[in-house]
Order: sequence, then structure tokens, then C-alpha cells
Amino acid sequence: MSPEVPAGIPALASGAAGQLAGCFISLEGGDGAGKTTQRDLLGRWLTDLGHEVVLTREPGGTDLGRVLREAVLHGDDVDPRTEALLYATDRAHHVHHLVLPALERGAVVVTDRYLDSSVAYQGAARDLGPEEIRGLNLWATRGLLPHLTVLLDLDPAIGAQRRHGTPDRLERESLDFHIRVRHHFLDLAAADPDRFLVVDAAAAPEDVHHAVRDHLRPMLPEPAR
Repeated sequence: MSPEVPAGIPALASGAAGQLAGCFISLEGGDGAGKTTQRDLLGRWLTDLGHEVVLTREPGGTDLGRVLREAVLHGDDVDPRTEALLYATDRAHHVHHLVLPALERGAVVVTDRYLDSSVAYQGAARDLGPEEIRGLNLWATRGLLPHLTVLLDLDPAIGAQRRHGTPDRLERESLDFHIRVRHHFLDLAAADPDRFLVVDAAAAPEDVHHAVRDHLRPMLPEPAR
């Protein structure tokens, strides 16, 4: 059973994710784990099945989100609490303007990162408190949790070797930081096995994709069209 939403957080007007017409999937894991690749593979497969598919990411899934992404990942002098609040602001806007409307009309939404990233990165690795960060983000999203969270688990040292281009603020953190992130993701998955699927991200991308879609298939609603 998924953890309860803390008392005092207003529920979604249309109910929790399980009561919405669509299906909400988040992809989590450290940098270089292949989240974007798996999101795009899922998008093609789900489209072929006849679903309306919304592929998105956090931060940056909306116009405002792209501004916030630049600030939080590439801005100067962003302290941990400001960082946590910027992510929560992006998430609140993302859910209200993109994720929730898509779920209400029956679409399948696949996001590259969601609130578990904030719990692992800011709550655990930044020492701001996992429960505090989780509560902040549940409040920001009115308690919306994914039907399925796929944790693409990978040794951070391997993830660093996979990255290309100029690293952002989080990618530049120490190996120890990223090891703490990985361990907390695994702790989150162990605490909520009904929501999480843990996949070895060191496997070939197609093998990872097949493992995810085999798990996801029975959870999908009938195609909206």
C-alpha cells in the first residue's frame, strides 16, 4: 500500500491518481540512468497501443518550468532551501497545468522525474529532511502520486561516465552525494513496493524497456481513442 498523504494536505478535487481516467508514470534514478531514453521508448510503445501520451519532465515541463529549470540547474548561488522550493514550485505548476488535465481526459503521462527526486536529492543528500521535503511536495501537488514509479538503478560512477555535455549544478556534486541519492531512492522503493518497480539500468536499453512495459501493461486503462 502506498504511504498515506499527511494530514492537512488538501486532496485533489477529482480524487487521487487511482480515481483519474488516465495513467501516471514517473521515471526516477540518478543522472545518466537512462530516464529520458526510457520515457521516449515508452511513448512510442504507448502511442502504438492507441493511447494519448504526454511525455514530460521535471523541472521544465511547462513554459514557466523551463525558466525555473534554468534557475535551479544553471543559476548561481542557489542554496539548498531555495533549490527545494524552486523544484516544488515547478512541480505545483506542472501538475496543475499539464499533468492533471491530461490524466483527467484519460491520457497516459510519463514524466522524467517527479517528487521522489526531491526527496532523494534535497531531502536526503542535501540533509533537508526526507519527510519535510516529501510533505512540501505532496502539498504542492495536492497529494498526487504516480500509479507506477520506475526506479532505474545504476552505480553513480557508471552514470557519470554516460553523461555528455556540460554538467549542471547537481551533476557536479561529489560521488558521495550521488551515492547517497542512490541509496535513498532504494529506500523509497523498499518502503513502497506497490508503487515502485526497480530495474537494473546497467542492462541494455531495450531490455530495460521490455521489463518496464511488461510490468505496466496490466495497469493501463483502455485507450482513450
